[in-house]
Amino acid sequence: MRLFVGIPLPDDVRARLAGLGGGLKGARWVAPENFHLSLRFIGEVAGGEDKDIAHALKTVSAPAFELRLSTLGAFDRRGRVHAVWAGVEKSDALDRLQGNVESTLVRSGLEPEHRKFKPHVTLARMKNGSASEAGQFLEAHHGFQASPFTVDRFTLFESHLGHGGAHYTALQDYPLEEG
Repeated sequence: MRLFVGIPLPDDVRARLAGLGGGLKGARWVAPENFHLSLRFIGEVAGGEDKDIAHALKTVSAPAFELRLSTLGAFDRRGRVHAVWAGVEKSDALDRLQGNVESTLVRSGLEPEHRKFKPHVTLARMKNGSASEAGQFLEAHHGFQASPFTVDRFTLFESHLGHGGAHYTALQDYPLEEG
């Protein structure tokens, strides 16, 4: 079982992101129902460990908060683009929630995440994507912003890998405290 913790996006935000799909050669666009903001990738877990993780996440306490997606960008390695994403406006509340999730998972026995948290929503994946073509796409969508939305929960997801890409199933929602 392959797991991660993330924030599901409201329908209007997913629709806005879906409207960006297209116009980038070689891009495999993420299906709108799979858009999410990852808080922590967990990876493969052995049988029963998923229940321990689900139980540990119940102890995470944080208030609900507002969030807005803005700006687009790309991840690259050695000059080749491998993902296009929508970024998130700076949010101390998001950083605190991610930190709480991370420390809870480490206390439950998982290895710490070694990558720095860079909040984003993956829009497309690419194999050896052209940096110049990705740059043109990003320039064409310069100034992107989605409507702000309330983050009132986070979710433990299972990731199913397949030929058409990954598909995600929500296993459990964890409500945040109302302000």
